[in-house]
Amino acid sequence: MVQGKPFIMLSGEVHNSNSSSVEYMEQIWDKAEELGMNSLLLPVTWELIEPEEGKFDFSLVDGLIEQARGRGKKLGFLWFGAWKNAQCYYAPEWVKTDLERFKRAEVEKGKKFTYLKDFYGMPYTSLSYLCEETNNADARAFRKLMQHIKEIDEQENTVVVVQVENETGLQGSARENSDEADALFEENVPQQFVEYMRAHAGTMVPDVRAVVEDGAKSGNWRAVFGNAAEEIFSAYHIASYVNKVAIAGKKVYPLPTVANCWLDKGQEAGMYPSGGPVSRMMEVWKYCAPAIDIIAPDIYASDFCGICDEYTRRGNPLFIPETVTHSYAGPRKVYAVGHYHALCYAPFGFEEMGEPFSASEGHLFGMDTADPALSTPQNVEEYGWYSQTLNDMMPLLTEKYGTPDLQAVICERKDVDTMIFGAYGFQAIMNLPVIERKDGVCLVLKKSENEFYVIVNGYYLRPFSTTNEKPYVDILSLEEGEFENGNWKMTRRLNGDEVALMKYNKPTLLKIKLFAYN
Repeated sequence: MVQGKPFIMLSGEVHNSNSSSVEYMEQIWDKAEELGMNSLLLPVTWELIEPEEGKFDFSLVDGLIEQARGRGKKLGFLWFGAWKNAQCYYAPEWVKTDLERFKRAEVEKGKKFTYLKDFYGMPYTSLSYLCEETNNADARAFRKLMQHIKEIDEQENTVVVVQVENETGLQGSARENSDEADALFEENVPQQFVEYMRAHAGTMVPDVRAVVEDGAKSGNWRAVFGNAAEEIFSAYHIASYVNKVAIAGKKVYPLPTVANCWLDKGQEAGMYPSGGPVSRMMEVWKYCAPAIDIIAPDIYASDFCGICDEYTRRGNPLFIPETVTHSYAGPRKVYAVGHYHALCYAPFGFEEMGEPFSASEGHLFGMDTADPALSTPQNVEEYGWYSQTLNDMMPLLTEKYGTPDLQAVICERKDVDTMIFGAYGFQAIMNLPVIERKDGVCLVLKKSENEFYVIVNGYYLRPFSTTNEKPYVDILSLEEGEFENGNWKMTRRLNGDEVALMKYNKPTLLKIKLFAYN
């Protein structure tokens, strides 16, 4: 809710360094306009906000908020504090250079720095999640940030959400291997936590559920959690750290908070950041970080729908702060809104949407698979149309959020092509000779008993009756159009061939009225 009205973040996340300069951001706001975005996700970094301990500089934050207001956009700030992609890139100099006070994580015993042999030999160092001094300093800085945002923005509510840290976790090992970590790992697991985990085993991913149910009811981490003990140990301490930071901010300005994650892909913990808020650690994070409102997946994997399913199945709202800019980006946004009733959808590095991919981007997007859509950049004009249409429909969409009156299907989920709305249904059929696209999507919103709005592309659409009493359906009216100031504006009244074969090879907004009879 933003100033008393429901708001869906049709957003984009900038490349991390771009929001470090108000001047540099000017051109990026232009691209956001072109893409129809109503908000942006922008990093704000500890190193720039507190360059000297206790001395804060919020001029950049002020500038970004002013820019957003001037463009009529909302903001989500991403707090890059102790963590950014499991490293301490954005910690201030005075934190990085005091290795005694602000301890580094020991991936290898006795070493504050390593090379990740299983991750392209990348140099790696991270602040320790066990260091109380770091946690306190991080929380103080975040509290100052939130206090400042409240002072300058509470009335206008330009900043609507805050992400606390970025892709937390430890790479190279499932847990820290310092003497302190070893000692804590051998101590008994807090009994209340053990009981919580056992009580919530039913929602866990299968392998974590098995170790929780089969483990001891008390004892050290290995005894209680078996071969998942090291990852759960890391998650327990990282989530507790993040919770302390989030609480410090919420005490002064309780905006919604998000924790995002670098997905695990069936790998060993440490290949992906161990202890981060991935689905397999969701129950740990729910227990240890209640001040975090939403767990958010950064989705670059090809199984977009499966990941969305996994991150919503426990009642967690879908909030996607990072995702791809290839040709599925637009259809996935429509599907995220229509099927999952998502709170946010944000392609990462949207500034370069429409441009050819680099080798590193190609690897990230999975271009080594057989699907050519993964190597095809999203068409900018098409993406802008999707965004603008969803923005224009915002009051209608939000009214139907959480109800079966808003549904969607997508070509990526080939086994689901039907949407049922009481007495009527719609089948979205793909792979006909006249439909060759594989990035099809169809969103249907029920306006009244027999009237519907439809966003469709890459499908042949067939309405039908769901009742035996009135099995036949006529289309009483079919219009192409758009919304202007909340009002429907017809651009074409369709009939004849366009009704007989409702095929759509470009994004189209329809208003359809049906009649069933026997």
